[in-house]
Amino acid sequence: MGPLEPNAAELVLGLIVFFFIFGILGAVLLPRIERVLAQRSDAIEGGLERAEAQQAEAQRVLEQYRAEIAAARQEAAAIRQTAVEQGAAHLAEVRAQGQAQRDELVAQAQVQLAADKVIAEAALREDVVRVAVELAGRIVGEPLGELPRTREIAEEFFAEPVNS
Repeated sequence: MGPLEPNAAELVLGLIVFFFIFGILGAVLLPRIERVLAQRSDAIEGGLERAEAQQAEAQRVLEQYRAEIAAARQEAAAIRQTAVEQGAAHLAEVRAQGQAQRDELVAQAQVQLAADKVIAEAALREDVVRVAVELAGRIVGEPLGELPRTREIAEEFFAEPVNS
C-alpha cells in the first residue's frame, strides 16, 4: 500500500473528518466571514455615499458662498457708486457756496474800493486846492485863501476833462 493505493478505512475516515470539518466551518465560520465582509462592504459603500453626500453639500455651500460674495461685491459697488455721487454732489454744493462767497466778497470789495476812491479823491482835491491856493498866493504875493471865489475856481478846474 503506497501513496497511490490508499487504505480504504483511512480514506473513508479522512473523508468523514474532512466533511465534518468542512460542515462546521461552513455552518459556523462561513456566516461570520460573510457578515464581516458585508459589514465592510456596507462601510465602504456607505463611506463612499457619505463622502459623495458631503462633497455635494460642500459644493452647495461653495456655490452659496460664491453667490454671497458676488452679492456683497455688487452691494459694495453700489455703495461706492452712491458715495461717489454723494461726494460729487457735496463737492458741487461746496463749490457753489464758495463761488457765492467769492462773488459776495468781490462785490463788497468793489463797493469798498469805490467808496475809498471817492474818499481819497475828495481828500486829494482838498489838499491840491489848498496847495494850489497857497502856491498862487506866494506867486502873487498876497494870501488868496480868503477870496470868496477861490473854491469855485478850483472846482471848475477839476470839472474840466483831462486831455491826454
